[in-house]
Amino acid sequence: MNYSKAHFIGIAGKGMSAVALLLRQMGVRITGSDEGFYPPVSDYLKNENIPFAAGYRKENLPDDADVIVIGKNAKLVPESNDEVRAAMASGKPVRSFADLLQDMTKNSDTVVVAGSYGKSSCTAMLAWCLMEAGKDPSYFVGEITNGFKTHAHRGKGATFVLEGDEYPASNWDDRSKFLLYNAKSVLLTSATHDHINVFPTHADYLKPFQALLASLPADGLLVVCSSEPNARALANNLRCPIVLYGLDDKVNWHAANIERGAETGFDLMRGGEKIIRLSTKMLGDHNIENIVGVSAMLLEKRLLTREELKDGMRSFLGVKRRMELLSPASKLPVYEGFGSSYEKARSAIAATKLHFPDRRLIVVFEPHTFTWRNRAAIAAYDDVFAGASRVFIFEPASQGAATHAQLTQDEIVARTKAAGFDVEAINDPDEALRRFDGVLRSDDVVLLLTSGELGGLIRRIPELVETKFPAA
Repeated sequence: MNYSKAHFIGIAGKGMSAVALLLRQMGVRITGSDEGFYPPVSDYLKNENIPFAAGYRKENLPDDADVIVIGKNAKLVPESNDEVRAAMASGKPVRSFADLLQDMTKNSDTVVVAGSYGKSSCTAMLAWCLMEAGKDPSYFVGEITNGFKTHAHRGKGATFVLEGDEYPASNWDDRSKFLLYNAKSVLLTSATHDHINVFPTHADYLKPFQALLASLPADGLLVVCSSEPNARALANNLRCPIVLYGLDDKVNWHAANIERGAETGFDLMRGGEKIIRLSTKMLGDHNIENIVGVSAMLLEKRLLTREELKDGMRSFLGVKRRMELLSPASKLPVYEGFGSSYEKARSAIAATKLHFPDRRLIVVFEPHTFTWRNRAAIAAYDDVFAGASRVFIFEPASQGAATHAQLTQDEIVARTKAAGFDVEAINDPDEALRRFDGVLRSDDVVLLLTSGELGGLIRRIPELVETKFPAA
């Protein structure tokens, strides 16, 4: 890859900005454009002295760019975007960020983390433990992680850790991104049906996962979660070794003697052998399971010693928006869970109830993804909020509503009420904040579930709580 200057159309996306940072660290000059720039991505770009234009215009294209990278966004098509149309007509190479990652990983010991959920957390955890042990891996994480300066790094070590997304690589390439990453080893967390707008059936969804696992070399490794039946069913007839992990002591890598608290501890087991006792400040059994899977990958591949693993896990503080405490200055905890799918929402609710069994759980939920807004998903509302005492449902996102069978807020609320939950609709953020304030008690715990911004409530609710219930 001998580029001297690259231009990114849609540079403010997390994946696009991460690849731009990787190229910048490799000495490539970067320019870009997008509609809307927000921290922390905008801060990353500014700190790397990467110039970016606000808005899409054909004049943004630099004459001296020798490659143009275009993001996977409905707005980035030549029919409606002047800058994309000019890029396609320029004669210059036009590529996706997945194409560039394919080039970067050709000679690496590539570990791809794939699955319907848990990808960002496990990818970040792998990279963190390797970094803390001084191994200097390359990494590409799709979400912002506590402790990392950026969400991508081009290291000198042999290992390249990537979050593997099953979503299409670009608007002109329907291949799943992770099929381009030259995977040598895969950590597979799950394979439950997701992205219903792209994969209408579960069988459609499983096809790229099957192709990914079939591509693994004989000297590679598959580490797969045993508790998720769809993932486990894929772990058959492969050339490479297969390792199962979970919380069940019937699988090889598992957790035992779990002691939950502000810091949770457990014994990492390989069969009947205790490998080492690990600790974490992250909440929930799903995070323990993630730790077991990551530990299995690192130790089976002999990338770390047991003590290096222990030190890395103890200091890892998790991915932002994944059970992140948003109210540190209050005695009433407000957590944000990434609620982009049924499984993610359920694991966040279960983790909150596990750690705060005596508090009333208030959930504020935004049906932001196509998975939650599609009429085929309406049955998920029958039990997704089990354990919550009160549920506020924000209006569904509108982007792309015409591309699928979109549920209305009234339909979602009616279905949730019919399932027996105490639920109400909220829309205007100011009015929503007043209504939320009216039901809040000092013995509550609040969980904000969304992959969006809740109309700004993602910031305003913690501010309200910290003011109303300050820490002693």
